[in-house]
Amino acid sequence: MADRTSGKIMRECLSALSYPPSAIRYPLPSMTPMFSSGPSINSSSATNERELELLRLVVLRDRAAFRELYLIYHRRLARFLMRMTTHHELIEEIINDTLWTVWQKAGDFRGASRVSTWIVGIAYRRALKAFRRSGRVSSADDDAVAVDAHSADEDREWIERALEELPIEQRSVLELSYLLGHSCEEIADIMQCPVNTVKTRMFHAREKLRRSLPRLAGVDSQ
Repeated sequence: MADRTSGKIMRECLSALSYPPSAIRYPLPSMTPMFSSGPSINSSSATNERELELLRLVVLRDRAAFRELYLIYHRRLARFLMRMTTHHELIEEIINDTLWTVWQKAGDFRGASRVSTWIVGIAYRRALKAFRRSGRVSSADDDAVAVDAHSADEDREWIERALEELPIEQRSVLELSYLLGHSCEEIADIMQCPVNTVKTRMFHAREKLRRSLPRLAGVDSQ
């Protein structure tokens, strides 16, 4: 019965998407947002309040509220996971597993962090388990390092390829910080590690990017 219910709810959410799930196969928007300062404090606060309201309704088994939360996070999580693997089926599995956990565990959220920190944390842990189980991480995918022939932006291409060379923990720190706008403290909650570990991973990731970008661009780094 639970399986039939979960399947029905997830199908309702998928049917409400304004784009087909397979759309996440295609190249993502420019990398420029990754290096922006992120959303303003006021905007972030308002967003969190709305998501808290939705989560409270999900606790009451409000399917419309869950559908709205699903629509908010499907593309966000897809963009995050696309940095780790290009396997569409695996990405969809992780997203649906994450959001079904949100439906089941909404009552466990105590407000100690932003809603986004809690949900992305679930996704990150689900992703690590899925990658270990399947052995699929972008650094091992042939198509993940392929050059986008339709892209004229070589800077983006080099950055994408440099990120793919990073260990998953270091790449995730950069993605969570610059792409999703999480603080070091929030990333520590998501990755379940000390804040200093987050800062160390970020330092090493930046150093590796500094060394690898000139090489990928064919420039002498000396």
